[in-house]
Amino acid sequence: MKQDNPRTAAESAPATERLRTFQRALRRLRTAERGTTLVEVLIVVAIIAMVAGGVAFFAFPKFKESQIKAATTGARVIRGAAQNWQMTNDGCPTISQLIQDKQLDKAQDTNDPWGGDYTIVCTDDDIVVSSDGADKKKGSADDVSVPKAASADEEGG
Repeated sequence: MKQDNPRTAAESAPATERLRTFQRALRRLRTAERGTTLVEVLIVVAIIAMVAGGVAFFAFPKFKESQIKAATTGARVIRGAAQNWQMTNDGCPTISQLIQDKQLDKAQDTNDPWGGDYTIVCTDDDIVVSSDGADKKKGSADDVSVPKAASADEEGG
Protein backbone atom coordinates (compact mmCIF):
# COMPACT_ATOMS: atom_id res chain seq x y z
CA MET A 1 0.00 0.00 0.00
CA LYS A 2 1.21 3.41 -0.93
CA GLN A 3 1.33 6.21 1.65
CA ASP A 4 0.37 9.68 0.50
CA ASN A 5 2.38 12.75 1.43
CA PRO A 6 0.41 14.49 4.14
CA ARG A 7 1.10 17.88 2.53
CA THR A 8 -0.83 18.65 -0.53
CA ALA A 9 -0.20 21.49 -2.97
CA ALA A 10 -2.87 23.59 -1.30
CA GLU A 11 -1.18 23.30 2.07
CA SER A 12 2.32 24.20 0.79
CA ALA A 13 1.22 27.52 -0.78
CA PRO A 14 0.63 29.28 2.56
CA ALA A 15 3.97 27.97 3.82
CA THR A 16 5.71 29.44 0.79
CA GLU A 17 3.96 32.75 1.35
CA ARG A 18 5.00 32.75 5.01
CA LEU A 19 8.60 32.07 3.94
CA ARG A 20 8.53 35.02 1.53
CA THR A 21 7.06 37.29 4.20
CA PHE A 22 9.78 36.19 6.62
CA GLN A 23 12.48 36.87 4.00
CA ARG A 24 11.12 40.38 3.33
CA ALA A 25 11.07 41.15 7.04
CA LEU A 26 14.63 39.86 7.35
CA ARG A 27 15.75 42.13 4.46
CA ARG A 28 14.12 45.15 6.12
CA LEU A 29 15.85 44.31 9.38
CA ARG A 30 19.24 44.05 7.63
CA THR A 31 18.61 47.37 5.87
CA ALA A 32 17.85 49.03 9.20
CA GLU A 33 21.07 47.64 10.70
CA ARG A 34 23.20 48.82 7.78
CA GLY A 35 23.78 52.31 9.23
CA THR A 36 23.51 55.83 7.91
CA THR A 37 23.54 56.81 4.28
CA LEU A 38 25.83 59.37 2.66
CA VAL A 39 22.94 61.81 2.31
CA GLU A 40 22.24 61.66 6.05
CA VAL A 41 25.90 62.29 6.84
CA LEU A 42 26.02 65.25 4.43
CA ILE A 43 22.93 66.77 6.03
CA VAL A 44 24.49 66.52 9.49
CA VAL A 45 27.77 68.04 8.24
CA ALA A 46 25.85 70.92 6.61
CA ILE A 47 23.98 71.63 9.85
CA ILE A 48 27.23 71.60 11.86
CA ALA A 49 28.84 73.97 9.33
CA MET A 50 25.92 76.39 9.61
CA VAL A 51 26.11 76.39 13.42
CA ALA A 52 29.89 76.90 13.36
CA GLY A 53 29.51 79.76 10.89
CA GLY A 54 26.96 81.45 13.13
CA VAL A 55 29.20 81.10 16.17
CA ALA A 56 32.18 82.53 14.26
CA PHE A 57 30.04 85.41 12.98
CA PHE A 58 29.22 86.50 16.53
CA ALA A 59 32.47 85.49 18.26
CA PHE A 60 34.98 87.14 15.92
CA PRO A 61 34.02 90.77 16.75
CA LYS A 62 34.18 89.92 20.48
CA PHE A 63 37.67 88.47 19.95
CA LYS A 64 38.79 91.72 18.29
CA GLU A 65 37.32 93.72 21.19
CA SER A 66 39.18 91.58 23.71
CA GLN A 67 42.46 92.13 21.85
CA ILE A 68 41.96 95.90 22.00
CA LYS A 69 41.15 95.73 25.73
CA ALA A 70 44.22 93.55 26.37
CA ALA A 71 46.42 96.01 24.44
CA THR A 72 45.02 98.93 26.44
CA THR A 73 45.58 97.11 29.73
CA GLY A 74 49.15 96.18 28.74
CA ALA A 75 49.89 99.78 27.76
CA ARG A 76 48.52 101.03 31.12
CA VAL A 77 50.74 98.59 33.04
CA ILE A 78 53.83 99.66 31.10
CA ARG A 79 52.92 103.36 31.49
CA GLY A 80 52.58 102.94 35.26
CA ALA A 81 55.95 101.20 35.41
CA ALA A 82 57.54 103.97 33.30
CA GLN A 83 56.09 106.64 35.61
CA ASN A 84 57.53 104.83 38.64
CA TRP A 85 60.89 104.51 36.89
CA GLN A 86 60.96 108.26 36.10
CA MET A 87 60.57 109.10 39.81
CA THR A 88 64.08 107.81 40.48
CA ASN A 89 65.73 108.18 37.06
CA ASP A 90 66.09 110.78 34.34
CA GLY A 91 65.02 110.27 30.75
CA CYS A 92 62.61 107.94 29.03
CA PRO A 93 62.87 104.23 29.82
CA THR A 94 62.78 101.34 27.42
CA ILE A 95 60.88 98.16 28.20
CA SER A 96 64.13 96.29 28.76
CA GLN A 97 65.21 98.97 31.30
CA LEU A 98 61.89 98.60 33.11
CA ILE A 99 62.43 94.84 33.37
CA GLN A 100 66.08 95.26 34.38
CA ASP A 101 65.18 97.77 37.11
CA LYS A 102 62.36 95.46 38.27
CA GLN A 103 59.57 97.88 37.45
CA LEU A 104 58.09 95.16 35.23
CA ASP A 105 58.06 91.49 36.07
CA LYS A 106 60.14 89.26 33.76
CA ALA A 107 57.04 87.15 33.22
CA GLN A 108 55.09 90.24 32.09
CA ASP A 109 54.13 90.00 28.42
CA THR A 110 55.81 93.02 26.85
CA ASN A 111 54.29 92.48 23.39
CA ASP A 112 50.85 93.58 22.33
CA PRO A 113 48.17 90.96 21.50
CA TRP A 114 49.18 91.07 17.83
CA GLY A 115 52.83 90.24 18.59
CA GLY A 116 54.20 93.77 18.12
CA ASP A 117 56.19 95.86 20.57
CA TYR A 118 54.78 98.62 22.72
CA THR A 119 56.34 102.05 22.14
CA ILE A 120 57.14 104.40 25.02
CA VAL A 121 57.26 108.13 24.20
CA CYS A 122 58.11 110.65 26.93
CA THR A 123 57.19 114.32 26.74
CA ASP A 124 57.97 117.05 29.26
CA ASP A 125 54.99 116.22 31.45
CA ASP A 126 53.58 112.87 30.27
CA ILE A 127 54.36 109.37 29.10
CA VAL A 128 52.50 107.81 26.17
CA VAL A 129 52.60 104.05 25.61
CA SER A 130 51.24 102.84 22.29
CA SER A 131 50.77 99.77 20.14
CA ASP A 132 50.60 99.72 16.34
CA GLY A 133 47.44 97.59 16.43
CA ALA A 134 46.38 94.67 14.28
CA ASP A 135 47.75 96.07 11.02
CA LYS A 136 51.16 96.73 12.67
CA LYS A 137 51.39 100.14 10.94
CA LYS A 138 52.15 103.22 13.00
CA GLY A 139 49.64 106.06 12.73
CA SER A 140 46.68 104.02 11.48
CA ALA A 141 43.15 104.01 12.86
CA ASP A 142 43.58 100.78 14.82
CA ASP A 143 46.50 102.02 16.96
CA VAL A 144 46.05 101.73 20.73
CA SER A 145 47.63 104.28 23.06
CA VAL A 146 47.45 105.27 26.71
CA PRO A 147 46.44 107.98 27.49
CA LYS A 148 44.12 108.37 24.51
CA ALA A 149 43.88 112.18 24.67
CA ALA A 150 47.65 112.49 24.31
CA SER A 151 47.71 110.38 21.16
CA ALA A 152 44.96 112.51 19.57
CA ASP A 153 47.01 115.67 20.33
CA GLU A 154 50.14 114.16 18.75
CA GLU A 155 48.29 113.14 15.59
CA GLY A 156 46.70 116.57 15.22
CA GLY A 157 49.90 118.55 15.94
